[in-house]
Amino acid sequence: MKLVLRLPERKEVEVKGDRPLKEILLELGLNPETVVVIRGEELLTLDERVGEGETLEVLSAISGG
Repeated sequence: MKLVLRLPERKEVEVKGDRPLKEILLELGLNPETVVVIRGEELLTLDERVGEGETLEVLSAISGG
C-alpha cells in the first residue's frame, strides 16, 4: 500500500496493508492522535483495516481556538 505523508513535507512510503490503520501509523513512528488519514474523500478511523493496493493520505491534525 502507498502512503502519502504531508507532515508538512510530502513523502511517499510503501507499507504492508491488510491490517488496522493504527498499527501502520505506529510502525511509521507517527502518533495516531496527531494525524488524520484520508482514502479518496473518506476520513478513516484508527481501527479501520486498510488493504494492499490502496493509497492513503496522512495529514497533520491541526486545532485552533
